[in-house]
Amino acid sequence: MVDEDLSKLKIEKSPATIRSGRRRKKFYWLVILLVFVFAGALYFVGVFTPAVRVEVANVVQMYPSQTFTLLNASGYVVAQRKAAVASKVTGLLISLTVEEGSRVKKGQVIARLENDDVMAAKKQADANLNVARFNLEQARAELRDATLSFNRSKELLAHDFVSQAEYDAAEARYKRAIAGVNAAEAAIKANEAVLQGANVSVEYTLIRAPFDAVVLTKNADIGDIVTPIGAAAEAKAAVVTIADMNSLQVEVDVSESNLEKVKVGQPCEIQLDALPDSRFRGEVHMIVPTADRTKATVMVKARFMDKDDRILPEMSAKVAFLSRPVKPEEQKPRTVISPAAVVIRKGKNVVFIVKGNRVAETPITLGINLGDMVEILDGVKAGDRVVVKTPEKLKDGARIKVIEK
Repeated sequence: MVDEDLSKLKIEKSPATIRSGRRRKKFYWLVILLVFVFAGALYFVGVFTPAVRVEVANVVQMYPSQTFTLLNASGYVVAQRKAAVASKVTGLLISLTVEEGSRVKKGQVIARLENDDVMAAKKQADANLNVARFNLEQARAELRDATLSFNRSKELLAHDFVSQAEYDAAEARYKRAIAGVNAAEAAIKANEAVLQGANVSVEYTLIRAPFDAVVLTKNADIGDIVTPIGAAAEAKAAVVTIADMNSLQVEVDVSESNLEKVKVGQPCEIQLDALPDSRFRGEVHMIVPTADRTKATVMVKARFMDKDDRILPEMSAKVAFLSRPVKPEEQKPRTVISPAAVVIRKGKNVVFIVKGNRVAETPITLGINLGDMVEILDGVKAGDRVVVKTPEKLKDGARIKVIEK
């Protein structure tokens, strides 16, 4: 009886306990629901989807001239008129009126050597010339007087008014006066030559620019000994080095096997490493008529069609030899990509721009074809990375993995 009574015993739950259990069940279901929502969101954004393997390429800038370039060559900008300006005599440099970058005119004095000795010699020669001129005037006066006396004696002798001895004396005086004038004139010529030599000596101490140019380097300074030989210790042979900027040309080596692609007068385009964003119109000026047997090349000189103060001697340069001249509208670069990057989605041309490990579908406006590239007028910019050979399953915002080449 006792066992039966025990089996019938039940624990009555209180209302509070029942409400607590119900809340606990609701919380569990809410957590499960949130987990499913969060998982669905992650799936929707592609966390649980595998990354699409794609190839990428860069959006670049391209000049239209690259599509009709026959040959490319590298070289340097070289001044065809260049001089190391020096003195013809040895002396102490006491004046230098230019520095690197100074523009000089032909005949302009750019430096001066100490010249006290030659200036003194010039003054002496000038004084001796003046003395010779005064002596000539005196000799001419003596000749005029001797001429009058001789003519008078000749007339008087004809009437037996003077003796033969007096006539002979007058004649001798006349001839001496003629010789004196000749000697004075010769002395003037000699002193003029001496003065000219003194002027030349003075001019040797003045170092002048031989042509219109720009100073490239300053090789000596005030106080240096300048000598035309330059063999003496601490002596300088050249004072400055100058170059005519209007004579700048690009010298490049062209392989003998490609020489047939180049001819005098052919249009070309010049790019300088120092100015990568600029292209300069050029023309083949000369094909040097000799080859370098060690390199199997021939030197070709290209001149600039347009002058630019930014172009300097010894700059590295690249020359593109063209099949035709560049048109005005072809002088600016174009933004281009590979046609393999362009796909049609919903009737529009689009590309997929790589942003991190995802892609963004971007509409674009196409331009003309440039060689094996296509021009992009709007939508992307140079430097962007875009997907090429776009897979059909690639969507906007999709996760990608770049295939390394």
